[in-house]
Amino acid sequence: MQRRQFSITLLGASAAAATFPAAAQALKSPVEGKHYVRLNQPVSTTAAPGKIEVLEFFWYGCPHCAAFEPMLDAWAKQLPPDVAFQRVPVAFAAEPYGAHQRLFYALDSLGLVAAMHKKLFYAIHEKRMRLDKPADMAAFLAGNGVDAAKFNEAYSSFTTETRVKRANLLADGYKIDGVPALGVHGRYFTSGALAGDHERALDVADALIQRVRKPA
Repeated sequence: MQRRQFSITLLGASAAAATFPAAAQALKSPVEGKHYVRLNQPVSTTAAPGKIEVLEFFWYGCPHCAAFEPMLDAWAKQLPPDVAFQRVPVAFAAEPYGAHQRLFYALDSLGLVAAMHKKLFYAIHEKRMRLDKPADMAAFLAGNGVDAAKFNEAYSSFTTETRVKRANLLADGYKIDGVPALGVHGRYFTSGALAGDHERALDVADALIQRVRKPA
């Protein structure tokens, strides 16, 4: 699937799922190759021993990621203690994707993702703000009570650069070609395009978590 075609495919898949509501029943036992992909080469995880790693791959500029965020956030808050959930910003090209990767990890290092993640989606997709440059990001964040100097320092830090490189390795390992997408414990990948819509993608992720927890 071409990256630019992903949005069109996702919309088409969602419409098809709405037309055929019985498809929801099939996701009680998701089908490999149809609702999810098993990776040929497992990806290394960083979750603590006994934890199941679940990753959301996203981009701040993606309207589907913005629409998915409230549903994903509610789902993530209900995950059991043995699941370690992380967001991973994806870069399909150097910019503006790379800038948004650094934006996310700078906020994460400052402990501000919970406070600013939804606000960034809202600013970009509802208020149509261009937040592709560090100066624009810093100005927006300062208007929301964030210390701009600390943000700029975190944005340009070695730690942020290291985490960006790790994010790129993860996206490559999972063979991410569109967002939003979900990776489960370095073994499986699903998305709204595969599952039928965002809600079904979360159902598939639940089933895959259970599969990791209790292999057949």
